Amino acid sequence: MSGTMKQLAREYGVVGAGGAGFPTHVKLDAKVEVLIINGAECEPLMTVDQVLMLTRAKELFETLEQIRIEVGAGEAVLAVKAKHQEAVETVQAAAAAYPAIRICPLEDRYPAGDEYVLVYEVTGRLIPHSGLPLDCGVMVMNVETLWNMHEAQLGRPVTYKWVTIAGEVAHPGTYLLPIGISAGDAIALAGGTGVPDACVIDGGPMMGKLKERSEPVTKTTKGLLVLPPDSPVVRSRLTPLEAILRQARSMCCQCHLCTDLCPRHLLGYEIEPNKTILAASYSWSMGQTAIPQAYLCSECGACDAYACPMGLSPRRVNQMLKGMMAKEKLPNPYKGRTAELREERAYRRIPTKRLVARLGLSDYHSPAVLIEQAAEPKQLTLPLRQHAGAPSVPVVQAGDRVAAGALVADIPEGALGSRIFTPLAGSVERVDQGVVVIRTGGTV
Repeated sequence: MSGTMKQLAREYGVVGAGGAGFPTHVKLDAKVEVLIINGAECEPLMTVDQVLMLTRAKELFETLEQIRIEVGAGEAVLAVKAKHQEAVETVQAAAAAYPAIRICPLEDRYPAGDEYVLVYEVTGRLIPHSGLPLDCGVMVMNVETLWNMHEAQLGRPVTYKWVTIAGEVAHPGTYLLPIGISAGDAIALAGGTGVPDACVIDGGPMMGKLKERSEPVTKTTKGLLVLPPDSPVVRSRLTPLEAILRQARSMCCQCHLCTDLCPRHLLGYEIEPNKTILAASYSWSMGQTAIPQAYLCSECGACDAYACPMGLSPRRVNQMLKGMMAKEKLPNPYKGRTAELREERAYRRIPTKRLVARLGLSDYHSPAVLIEQAAEPKQLTLPLRQHAGAPSVPVVQAGDRVAAGALVADIPEGALGSRIFTPLAGSVERVDQGVVVIRTGGTV
């Protein structure tokens, strides 16, 4: 297909596949010095990026070179953990034909895939407080997003999602799923679970959210992690915020470990999670410095899932505070400040293997394999908000027949958003409550 990469991303509904779903056509409307492809996949048990690098390396690098040229980057870097030796060797061989592309092996640390961490590891540059990689001449794109750009070049919209299904399932691995399939149907495709009351995490064990089995796979679903309800990963998400705040007020001993091991703090950002907890303990009377620091929290979970010996959650407190400050439209006093790397970072970074053990996930193995099994759900549920920005505007109505790959919702005029397409043919059952529901006639 003809057109610039930016035009193709808009036309075919490409958004960031590994995070908040920022529309890729907006990201590509920039010139940068360095283009980084994030293949770190720092969340335990997730293998989507590995599978893509192992099976689609040639196509990925062809597309990467074209994007590099379009955004004016003098260098493109694919960052991947060195422990994934087969993936590293595969991409190194594919990159050999492109002098302006290099491979950056990363240590097995959490959270290697955080943009602030990744930009520093690859370039030595520090993003300004609450800034973007663009603020230091860098653009970051996920491996799967790069694959979707390759598909867009062939005239194929984003209709399928690469998803790791792991945990308490019969056949863990990475599956290619139609967007809109329910989590329950996807888990059934992986052989189901032997734990009747198992809970589902959308994403990885650190930053993923609890998900009902009736909820759909979207453009940003990276993994479906099936765990028993007594798993530490599940329990932490089921704890009410009121209990979190009560514990913060009564249990914190100010050991400082949450701050000592905070990845953003170690990079030199002015965030100290122990002060957030201290402010909560004193009914926010110490909040002039502690509360605005919540703006700097990446919500990586290192503080509660790994650092705190009392099981407290500065992350949850920061999430609450960010919501409150956004509602009150309070300014971020740290925005734009420069950061200065802390010397102690070298010996306080979190080993992923130790983190997995702390999370109680050591018995689960998620192989980096693509399990090719056709998914034919009876129904697709396509949310109109699968991306950062405004919800998409439906262009279909109940009773319409749609072909596979048809546009069902478009970008609102003058707004940040993305187009949505159906992966399967069928009949539009309803358009309401922020979703387009399509009856496909499938068998699952």
